[in-house]
Amino acid sequence: MRTTTSRRVLDPVARASEILFGLIMVLTFTLSLAATGVGRADVQAVLLGALGCNLAWAIIDAILYLMAARGEHRLAVATIQAIRDAESPAAARAIVADHLPPAVLPALTASDLDRIRLHLSSLPPETLESRFGREDYLAALGVFLLVFVCVFPVVAPFLLTDVTLALRLSNIVAVMMLFLTGFTFGRQVGRPWRTGFLMVAIGMVLVAVAMALGG
Repeated sequence: MRTTTSRRVLDPVARASEILFGLIMVLTFTLSLAATGVGRADVQAVLLGALGCNLAWAIIDAILYLMAARGEHRLAVATIQAIRDAESPAAARAIVADHLPPAVLPALTASDLDRIRLHLSSLPPETLESRFGREDYLAALGVFLLVFVCVFPVVAPFLLTDVTLALRLSNIVAVMMLFLTGFTFGRQVGRPWRTGFLMVAIGMVLVAVAMALGG
């Protein structure tokens, strides 16, 4: 039931997920260099493929984010309208209660729910418009950048040295990025070191699955 003005520009879970997704995409390309034993002449084609793939998926992911945001807005509008059109205050309070987190609901009394009902019922008409807001576009841009920018640190070693050494450096960079992503997320939810190592393990497993299935 949140509105556009309350939307955060990518919460910690979304940021970690997008970075993990971007790293998995580029690692399927860089690790294929080791699997196929290509020479220096083939590196450019593989790197261009990784760049193009991450660019395409960054655009797709940003569009999907906007589609999800649009759906969330429309659901919020429908909920507020349902509260306004409820047959009785009790029915409206029930709708409010259905959309509150289960952990929060026991702490609220009927009068608390009624205050929420009255607040939502008194929102100005423009609140019911399901247009994209500035935060939505910024979040979509954030999704795009997180997925696309992840490619550059991982492929940079291939532009600076031979394939064998570049693969080692690239893998080190990717592992460090996975760990830092998990560590940063862990600082939000607790146990940053454990979350950092867990992110590395999850990332490696997902990359292996993607490569095994031809990704």
